Amino acid sequence: MSKVWPLVFMVLSIGCFSNGSGRQNSTVPEVVNIGALFSYNTSVGRTIKVALEAAFEDINSDPNILGRTKLNLSLQEDSKYRGFLSIAEVLQVMARQTVAIIGPHSSVTAHVITHIANELQVPLLSFSALDPTLSSLQFPFFIRTCHSDLYQMTAIADLVDYYGWKDVIAVFPDDDNGRNGISTLGDKLAERRCKISYKAALRPQASMEEISNVLVQVALAESRIIVVHGNTQLGPQVLTVAKNLGMMGTGYVWIATSFLSALLDINYPLSPDSMDEIQGVLTPRIYTLNSQRRRSFVSRWKNLTRANTANVKLGLSFLPIYAYDTVYALAHALDAFFKEGNQITFSTDSKLSNIHGNNLNLEALKIFNEGNLLRRKIYEVNMTGVSGPFKYTSDRNLANPAYEIINVIGTGTRRIGYWSNHSGLSVVPPETLYSKPVNLPRKNQKLFPVIWPGNTDEKPRGWVFPNNGRLLKIGVPRGVSYHEFVSQIKGSDMFEGFCIDVFLAAVNLLPYAVPYRFISYGDGKNNPSMTELVRLITTGEFDGAVGDIAITTERTRMVDFTQPYIESGLVVVAPIGKAESNALAFLAPFTPKMWFVTAAFFILVGAVVWILEHRVNDEFRGPPKKQVITVLWFSFSTMFFSHRENTVSTLGRVVLIIWLFVVLIINSSYTASLTSILTVQQLYSPIKGIESLVNSKVPIGYTQGSFAKNYLVQEIHIEESRLVPLTTPEEIAKALKNGPENGGVAAYIDERAYTDIFLSSRCDLSVVGQEFTRNGWGFAFPRDSPLAVDLSTAILQMIDNGDLQRIHDKWLLSSACLSQGSKLEVERLQLKSFWGLYAICGVACLFALFMYLIQILRQYQKHYLEEPESIGGQSIGSSSRSSRLKTFLSFADEKEETVKSRSKRRKMERISYRSSTGSSSINSNKENASRRSEYASELL
Repeated sequence: MSKVWPLVFMVLSIGCFSNGSGRQNSTVPEVVNIGALFSYNTSVGRTIKVALEAAFEDINSDPNILGRTKLNLSLQEDSKYRGFLSIAEVLQVMARQTVAIIGPHSSVTAHVITHIANELQVPLLSFSALDPTLSSLQFPFFIRTCHSDLYQMTAIADLVDYYGWKDVIAVFPDDDNGRNGISTLGDKLAERRCKISYKAALRPQASMEEISNVLVQVALAESRIIVVHGNTQLGPQVLTVAKNLGMMGTGYVWIATSFLSALLDINYPLSPDSMDEIQGVLTPRIYTLNSQRRRSFVSRWKNLTRANTANVKLGLSFLPIYAYDTVYALAHALDAFFKEGNQITFSTDSKLSNIHGNNLNLEALKIFNEGNLLRRKIYEVNMTGVSGPFKYTSDRNLANPAYEIINVIGTGTRRIGYWSNHSGLSVVPPETLYSKPVNLPRKNQKLFPVIWPGNTDEKPRGWVFPNNGRLLKIGVPRGVSYHEFVSQIKGSDMFEGFCIDVFLAAVNLLPYAVPYRFISYGDGKNNPSMTELVRLITTGEFDGAVGDIAITTERTRMVDFTQPYIESGLVVVAPIGKAESNALAFLAPFTPKMWFVTAAFFILVGAVVWILEHRVNDEFRGPPKKQVITVLWFSFSTMFFSHRENTVSTLGRVVLIIWLFVVLIINSSYTASLTSILTVQQLYSPIKGIESLVNSKVPIGYTQGSFAKNYLVQEIHIEESRLVPLTTPEEIAKALKNGPENGGVAAYIDERAYTDIFLSSRCDLSVVGQEFTRNGWGFAFPRDSPLAVDLSTAILQMIDNGDLQRIHDKWLLSSACLSQGSKLEVERLQLKSFWGLYAICGVACLFALFMYLIQILRQYQKHYLEEPESIGGQSIGSSSRSSRLKTFLSFADEKEETVKSRSKRRKMERISYRSSTGSSSINSNKENASRRSEYASELL
């Protein structure tokens, strides 16, 4: 036992020394080991190696960063993205007690070794593993120092949406990077109502023959928008095979991810043969700010690559630029790490120590104790690098992702615009838009013209009918009535009718052939459900539907419809009879409210004219009884313009002129309506429209299979028990004739197009009320089908050139029921049709009364209140308020001439009073006499 305790003490001492070594030493280390894992035997790897070595050399020679501490770069060859060997190679790097690893190049490798980085807490910085699923949540020690492919796929989705395409085909290697990138692209396309219609996966090391077999299947597909997502080895091979298969011609659109722009930059200029293989291709390039620092690095790049051992020209792509900035970001993070007094220490991983097997040598792997702290410092870096501003957002992605959109033309490339997460597609550099509000609506997006494959500037349609011999299956409803619209020719699979002729004429206007065949839907004994026919398009049983299919909200949620080729809203059909005349028929033109308001205005105008005239016009004066009779007589005699009383006041004449204009309009409208009622045969129906049906409990008929049932129940809330399904026109007519008393229906609801045919030979029935829906008929196709768009254009063209009307006349122009001279209840004239006239007349009356009141008040002040201040030495006192009101009313009722006479008399009395109280001097008497004579002359 005495031998065991010293051994335990020794082990504990060694453990404490290994765990705490350096913590008691506050000095900053002279050397910090940094690993780099890439394949340096490729052109891409060589550019990365040059950039890394240049960055380490610049940092080690700059005393402002890390001071005396030097960064030691440990380069480790990645065996061309082979996952297992990459694991062994990263273990070798980590065994050297590195505090961070730059790399790997491949996202496939990154998915594997990030687990090791998490275990050993060593930050893994990568500027080329751009798989969006490599998130900081699952892999906290994976730090992406470039923009994720999430933004590149968003840019491509915006590009597809900008040109109005809906379906794309994705060609990609079947590995983590390929699958996850295309999955992200599919999500972004779905946000814009686009989709990936076919995914063509390739083996990561696919041969040219395997690529050819896959692209042959792509050529047989419908879409011509092809997105290639791969690396710099597989991607160019796909484009080469596509050129050999004739898939780089007119009609195709090829969008390659950033591998192509990187390849163009590194190997620029490509050989003429290589450029010929990618003519018209679009590719995004990660945008780097054109700053002075970048320009200096570009001019320096030629000298940096001159000594490369492969003796080939190495151009500058985004990869070496971000490699250079990655090293600087790590150096700034280490500098901040050391300035806070932190140290670099390693400890043994107990989990690895428990794994037996000396040959693995796992005990050499140590945990970086301060890895978490260094990781946080990296995310806090805020610097300006060669690529531009370098800082992280709250979601741990680099800020301000942006791309250039490149079009390959001739022997070079042309930039057609930019994309940024802030402003979408634009022809303006992204940095000029960061200070402006976010501007992402499609209408604000803009790009320069593109030269597409086939050397054409006309935007490709983006799809063709699949060249696989398959015909489109077009479902056609097989109903039991109204064969004028659609019917199957007996003994054949062919159809005819108005809807069929419209479809055939529209297809003939398309600039391409449409292979199709009609398939009957329905048993011919019952009307099929159009909603169910539309639903079968979503399941793939039909590729489209042609017939009398109404466009409803429920159906548009399932499929896309063409432009309506006929309007057909729901209407109410009911039995009608002759309206009986009566002794009070002369009251029919106006509604009761109209009669009441008209009579009230006659009395109102008469009263206003009396008020304006009775002080100046003797015809409007006299005893109260006579004045009332005069007002009533004058009011109602204006209806016939036979009033005998003259108006002498200006305000009275204005009111009368406006009122006579109103009377003229009312008389003319009344005469026209009454003439129609008395001379035209009137038809009557107790059903006035859909409103009267809603408020009643009578049974209502509808066409079996029509959408009318769901509309009446769900939208208008009519009880389903009241609805009676009917099939044939004969059954409908019989049900309406029997009525609800004999087991029939009170009214029948159907689409206008059907009722026009139904009523053409049934004069005892008619449409009552107005259409209460605004539907139309269209051809149905799957969601986002380009055929729906092209047929809509063809239908509009048929409307313009008259073809649609000619087809309508051919099938639907039948002899209508000859009931000329009959009218279904002439509508009575309502107050709402005349309220404007009454409003004008009312305002004129109020204005005239207001002006008259002002005039009376002025006269009252002038002629009545100017009493002599004293008569016979006695002062005139003020009267009470009630006395004043009585005095004013009495004054208003007096004739104007009387008021003026009294005023003259009072002026004479005032003159006499002043002359009797004047001075006794002769001169004063003369002056007073002179004044009296002047006043007398004024009064005369």
